[in-house]
Amino acid sequence: MASHPPNSADGEDPAGNNAELPSLPFHVVTKPSQLPVEFLEPSAAKKLVIGFDCEGVDLCRHGALCIMQIAFPDAVYLVDAIEGGKELVEACKPALESNHVTKVIHDCKRDSEALYFQFGIKLHNVMDTQIAYSLIEEQEGKKRAYDVYISFVSLLADPRYCGMPYPEKEEVRTLLRQDPNFWKNRPLSEMMIRAATDDVRFLLNIHEKMMEKLSKVSSWRLAVRSELYCRCFCINDNQQADWPPLPTVPDDIEAEARVPEVDILSLLDVPPGKMGRVIGRKGSSIMAVKESCK
Repeated sequence: MASHPPNSADGEDPAGNNAELPSLPFHVVTKPSQLPVEFLEPSAAKKLVIGFDCEGVDLCRHGALCIMQIAFPDAVYLVDAIEGGKELVEACKPALESNHVTKVIHDCKRDSEALYFQFGIKLHNVMDTQIAYSLIEEQEGKKRAYDVYISFVSLLADPRYCGMPYPEKEEVRTLLRQDPNFWKNRPLSEMMIRAATDDVRFLLNIHEKMMEKLSKVSSWRLAVRSELYCRCFCINDNQQADWPPLPTVPDDIEAEARVPEVDILSLLDVPPGKMGRVIGRKGSSIMAVKESCK
């Protein structure tokens, strides 16, 4: 398929140069009707696994959500929140909250925060590859510092999962430093399309390889931790009572195989100007907290 101009609605991924992972067609979406029906209307009869990511300007509860990337096995959909507006993003809510759609994401925390506070979407049924990587390392007996998590660039470079260099990521970081509103620019440039597409088009392949490695216990811990990642920045007045319950321990995990410690999400509201006391002199207080709870 020949490449379309960068502001075209459809085209071939400009960065597709891996023999094992061929390029995928991309579709720029500005209306809900341009998305697959099985995504818009999730059901138990048609369960889906999708790659997912968001791009924006200072993406969080206040920063602008500009693009949502959704990767299917046969195509990547770039959901343009700038052109399509709130109606388009909210059309994705059933799928993003559905048990029938697994969302594969690398570090979902800020994406979830933006979706929750700006659109009332409670991101659910997430498989977070950053957490999965750590659990697999633990399974294999490898130790790491508790505050060190793998970046997406490093994950892509790992030959066990992808083995792909990603130099474009640094190019995008440079452009973002030059223009903080980079993701708001329209029409979408070739670089924007390439970067947005590359952030999700490998996720399904990585998901498949990780799920093959994860034990039953690790798979359960992954489900719990991914749910906690989704809500860790989504503090509200009702203590997140409106969120789905955390995954229960599966029946096929034997009692002696269960992990003794419990994953707990604790939220601490720090008064303005007092964060320095939490961190401590040269980080002494926060490091003591990390050491005490692992």
